[in-house]
Formats: sequence, structure tokens, C-alpha cells
Amino acid sequence: MLQSSELKPVKHEKDSVVVYWMRNKDLRLTDNRALAHASGVAKTHSLPLIVLYVFSPSDYAAHDRSPRRIDFQVRQLRYLSAELAKLDIPLYTIEWSERKSIPSKLLEKLEEWNASALIGNLEYEIDELRRDTEIVQKTNKARKGGEGWKGETTFLADFCVVPPGEVLTKQDKPYSVFSPWYRNWSAKVSANPLDYIDDAGGVEANDKSARNHPVLKPMFEHKVPEKIKGWSLDAEDQKNMEHLWPVGEGVCEEVMRRFLKTKVRKQAFFEPPLHPGAQDAKDPKKDSKIGEYATGRNNVSLDGTSHISPYLAAGFISPRHVLRLTAELSNNKLPTDKSTGNGLATWISEVAWRDFYQHVLCAWPRVSMGRPFNLKYENVVWEHNDEHFQAWKDGRTGFPIVDAAMRALKAQGYMHNRCRMIVAMLFTKQLMLDWHLGERYFMEQLLDGDLGANNGGWQWSASTGCDPQPYFRIFNMTSQSEKSDPDGDYIRYWVPELKSLKGKAIHEPSASMSEKEILKLGYVMPIVDHATTRKRALARYKE
Repeated sequence: MLQSSELKPVKHEKDSVVVYWMRNKDLRLTDNRALAHASGVAKTHSLPLIVLYVFSPSDYAAHDRSPRRIDFQVRQLRYLSAELAKLDIPLYTIEWSERKSIPSKLLEKLEEWNASALIGNLEYEIDELRRDTEIVQKTNKARKGGEGWKGETTFLADFCVVPPGEVLTKQDKPYSVFSPWYRNWSAKVSANPLDYIDDAGGVEANDKSARNHPVLKPMFEHKVPEKIKGWSLDAEDQKNMEHLWPVGEGVCEEVMRRFLKTKVRKQAFFEPPLHPGAQDAKDPKKDSKIGEYATGRNNVSLDGTSHISPYLAAGFISPRHVLRLTAELSNNKLPTDKSTGNGLATWISEVAWRDFYQHVLCAWPRVSMGRPFNLKYENVVWEHNDEHFQAWKDGRTGFPIVDAAMRALKAQGYMHNRCRMIVAMLFTKQLMLDWHLGERYFMEQLLDGDLGANNGGWQWSASTGCDPQPYFRIFNMTSQSEKSDPDGDYIRYWVPELKSLKGKAIHEPSASMSEKEILKLGYVMPIVDHATTRKRALARYKE
């Protein structure tokens, strides 16, 4: 929690308002700590509640935010605006282009509105933490006799199941390795479910009189913009994203229901999460997607993962809600021993990884600033090869599983997690390109792009992060393809040039076909040789 401290309580005047500042990671009305708290303060003092959202294009640019992600959030905001209007609560949006001016402009607005309280959920990236700290410091200074807004400021921990800083070693130091951290995390959550996964609550309606309040009345006439200049999609892509990734809290519930209670399907990887035809599992603990998750998650040709990540990343659903729904399949308990091969336990550990990377952001802020976690590898010599970088982005590397995954990313704004590891490994170890470039490209494309998880994943592949893949373990693209897409269906769909190939040829065309035959199909030869580049990578890391 970040809030005003050691100050006299704010007096909530009868004509004042309470403001909940909605962020990029809490776009929901249920199970939302800050919104529930703001609603409670408003009700306690018989004040109207305002929901504020700030569009900040300079923040989007600084974080390499995907236009598809911004469109996704705008669509959700328009949905939320309609839902809040039913509760006589306005959703007021405003665009401030200069990110560093947000604290001062926000405080001016709060003073203009005669707000008595500002409440929001914490974001853990270094710039966002500095912004919120600046707001609290300026408020404290004003309340001690200085100029400016003198209301109450509170920022709460909501994004993680267990807030950063609560899972520590016996020496009260942060963990840099996932396994011992996870044992501690799971012990906390299992022992204190009410503290960590209980429903945080939502929002209560304003009094009907709020619609005539002098501050709120014009806000009800305000409309959430349909697009943000510089971050909008063309008509075709927008229609595609609306089809693939619909919005609304009810959508999240159905996405989770299908993961928890319907069967795995083959060759459904090109369909949206809510496409028709899902069949209910007879025994969800065993034959549902989550029941088979321990093995199914590694086969990219199966519809065996949750597809909830875009909704979690933008906060359309809380991680607490996800775990509560999971626990319903196990007598309201959370199995966390993934060594048993239990699909539920494997899934819970994946949710925990999301927390872990936020903990890393807070404990080692340098990873938010482009630096490696492991400073030993800060000076690895990277190649500068624009042709290889472009071939990787276009899905024209000559490695079918990589090319299929990169084309899927460009088409859907999403990539299977197994494929993320494979394409990042090729990028960092065999193309020997700087992981920062791949990290940035992913953020520019992914709907579920999140600094903590994306940075953590790329540094894992580059062997520069905490708990990384050792630098001498370098994926062989052919064996990875055979394991991840055993029948080649994923490759055939996304790389149609190869749809006629069977058996091992689909995974490594160059092993059984001449360059002339491959080019005739419209495909390409591998742009690097595995054995040669492996030797180069080992030498570079040893240096």
C-alpha cells in the first residue's frame, strides 16, 4: 500500500467527491481492491463516486505498447462506461500526452472537482511507482500547509495474488529463483486463502442524485473515444481483433469455464477462445483442458491452454478470481505440487510465475530500465543483422515452427507460450540478436504484453535473467518442433507453403529436400546453421 501517512484524517465535505483512478491493469468492476475501497469511502460519507481513466500516449510509447492492446482496452472501457452508467457512476476519460505532467495535472483536476479522496491500484513498473510516489509526496506536502490539493491518497496492491515483498527468504531477502519462491508463495496462499484469494469486492451504485451533481453531470454526457490517435487499427484488423478477443467481464467467465470444464480439441489454434463447438468434460479434473494441462500445454496444435492471458494482463479478470474458479474443481483447495503431474497444480504454478516476475520488477528495478538481471552477461556481444531480424519478424527463417509462431503472432496478437520460448531461443542463441529487440517487438505485437512477464521470458531465453535457462542449453529447432507440433498441423496452417509435407520433412524440410525444391514451394532455406551458431553462442557467453 502507498498512501498519505502521519497526517490528520481528511474531512469529507458534503459537496466533495471520491475518485477511483482506473489503470491499464484493473479494467473491471468486480474483485477490484481499489474500486471496492473507493466505493466504500463514498458510501460511508454519502458522496458520489467518479471513475477516472487517463489516456497517456507517451506512456504507451515508452512501454512499446501494442496498438492492438490499446484498442482492446478502449473497447473494454466503452463496455465499462455503459455498465457504470447503469449504476449512476460516470467513467470520465482524459488524454494527457506528456507522461511526466500527469501528477500535477491530476492534482489540479482533483482540486477543481473538490475531491476528498483519490484511490487506485498500484502498478509495479519503475516509472509508474515513481509517478504514484510523487503524487503522494505532493499531497502530503499540501496537507502539511503547502499549496495544492489536500485530499486523501491511497494506492492498493491488486495486480498480484501475493503482493511483491511478502515472499522473502529467512534472511528477509527477495528470491531470485522461482522454485523456493513458489514453495513459499503456495504455502502463504494455502494457509491464508481469505487474505490472498478472497473476493475483494466491487462497486455499489451512486445515489440517483449524482446525475445532477455539478461536477458529475457533464461527465455523464462524456463519451469514451472509439480510437486513440496514433494507436488505432485499420478497419480490417480492428474487426479481426473484435472477433478473436471480445471484451466484457462475462467473456472472461466463459473463457475460464471452457478452460476448466471443456475438452481439449485438435487444430483449434486459429479460432477465437469463444468459438462454438466446445464439448463439456465428463470429469473436469481429468479430461478437461486444465485436467490435461500438464502435458497438453506443450502441444501447440491442441486447444489446450486457457487463452486468459490477455484478460489477466489488462485486468479484465483478477488472478484471485482465476484461482477461486480453479479451486472449485478441487474441493475449494489449491493443489500446488506440480511434480504430481496434476494439471490443476501445473496451471497454478503458471499463475504464480506471473506474480514472480512482478516481484522481480520491484526487488531489482534495473530490469524495468533495460538492464539484465544477471550483470555478468551485460556485455555479451550481439550480432547486428537487419536481414535476420526482419526474416524472424516475417516468419521467413527457414525453421517451420518458428515461422508458424511468428506468423500467428502477426495475425492474432497472440502466441502460444511454448512457441514464445522457441522463437526467443532462436533469436538470442542462434541468430545471436540482442534480446532487447525481441522483447520490444513482442510488446509491440502482443495483446497480453506485460513488462514483467515479457522481460522475464526474454531474459530467461537469453540466459541473462533470474532463474534463467543456462547459456549452454540451446534449443534444437527440429527437435523442439517435433515435440511441440508432433503431427505438424500447426505448421501446415500457418505456413501453407509446407502443407503438402509429411513426417519429419514438415519439421526440417532442408534435411530431405534440395534448395531448389524448397524454393519451388515458396519457402526458404534456414538462415543459419544450428551447429555453427551453437558454437558461436557458447564462445560469446564464455567471453
